[in-house]
Amino acid sequence: MVLIAGSVHGQTLPPVRILVGAPAGGSTDTLARALASEMGRQLSRTVIVENRPGAGGNIAADAVAKAAPDGNTLLMSFTSHAINASLYPGLPFDPVKDFTPLTCVATSPSMLVAHPSVPARDVRELIALAKARPGQLNFAIGSVGSSLHLAGDAFKMQSGVFIVNIPYRGTAPAIQDVLAGQVELMFAAVGNAQAQVRAGKLKALGVTSATRLAAFPDVPAISEVLPGYESSAWFGLFAPGRMDTALAKKMSDAARKAVASPEVRRRLETEGYIPVGNSPEEFSRFVQSEITRWAKVVKFSGAKPE
Repeated sequence: MVLIAGSVHGQTLPPVRILVGAPAGGSTDTLARALASEMGRQLSRTVIVENRPGAGGNIAADAVAKAAPDGNTLLMSFTSHAINASLYPGLPFDPVKDFTPLTCVATSPSMLVAHPSVPARDVRELIALAKARPGQLNFAIGSVGSSLHLAGDAFKMQSGVFIVNIPYRGTAPAIQDVLAGQVELMFAAVGNAQAQVRAGKLKALGVTSATRLAAFPDVPAISEVLPGYESSAWFGLFAPGRMDTALAKKMSDAARKAVASPEVRRRLETEGYIPVGNSPEEFSRFVQSEITRWAKVVKFSGAKPE
């Protein structure tokens, strides 16, 4: 909680609540808390983070969609906001109309990693290996329907290979089995894989960002082999729909200044995120394009909600 209170005409304002549809300690929660501290200073108000995990983020999203558009309730969402539009039939809210996009806070590219025993040295060799051994290689999947799951299915869709998905309940057990050589391959967030890659315990075959990462200049972007391939997780701040334009601008400006602050940028970059802080208009266009893009991958994958 940020212990900063604001007042209007002598009356204390209620706290701004940022709802997070994921458990405490996860990526979305960590980003929300980093943002809340600085955003509270920008608004001169108390800003708190409230975790409402479940249903791939839909429980928190539904609460914000139904909240008053008064600036007191916000949503820190993630890639699933776009994925769920096609993954979940009959959502109780419209992921576009029922929200006011404020800004994309950060993106998180991932790595295609392999156990060192896999003979492929890069993406091109992996594709050749997978085509020579259809159905004999496996992807560890931390969560069905997640951005990392669909990054793998987008890879299979574009490359035409057949690699079997092995689902786990969480990233930690999935990556442990790849480290142990029980499963050959995995798409993992850079922050979760970089230590093992640097230690030689995992082999980085490619990154999912559009271009190579400064931290790993020798690891090619998958797009160098599969043109147009890109799959970075993203984290964004939304308000309820129908929010007054001036109020939306005020909340967006506070969030964007928070993202741009040296302290928040340093924290995000240290943990493997790429700070963004774009305009509401840019974020709105991005979300709509993501809904369209992921719908094709969800259909290809045949994924169903857990």
